[in-house]
Amino acid sequence: MIAAMLAAIALGGAVSPAPSTGAATADGAAPQAFDPAAVKAIEAAVYDYVDGQLEGDPARVARVLHPDLAKRAVRSRPDPDETLGLRRMSRDELVDLTRQGALRTPREKWDRSVRVLDVAGNAAVARVETPWFVDHLNLGRFGDRWVIVNALWFPKPQPAKS
Repeated sequence: MIAAMLAAIALGGAVSPAPSTGAATADGAAPQAFDPAAVKAIEAAVYDYVDGQLEGDPARVARVLHPDLAKRAVRSRPDPDETLGLRRMSRDELVDLTRQGALRTPREKWDRSVRVLDVAGNAAVARVETPWFVDHLNLGRFGDRWVIVNALWFPKPQPAKS
């Protein structure tokens, strides 16, 4: 499967997203089904994260972020003092940007998707995409609540404003 994905990418083709119901095993066996209730709860947390930003609702975003959130992006132009440059953002910074309406968007222009990529016990991985960014999220289950612990994001290039 990985070889097929790499070949499709090399040929400029699109790779079909993996279903959110399971992931292939390392030996190529059939996908293992994820608990549907866990997938639903993870998706709900991730939609709170993305929709809260699009609505400009800081409380909605804050409730799904771990207090020690590590949100990072690889810098396209690294700081000369940093070998592997990262843009770092804390939970408080993300909540404040949401409060300021940094990504506030009218609902009719929302274009976002969420996919649960993996679930293993109390840990999960999800991918969220909007016209502005792609986030790869690590979530943890604390009791019956899923929260975002880490995020590695890619800011999509935007067309120049006229």
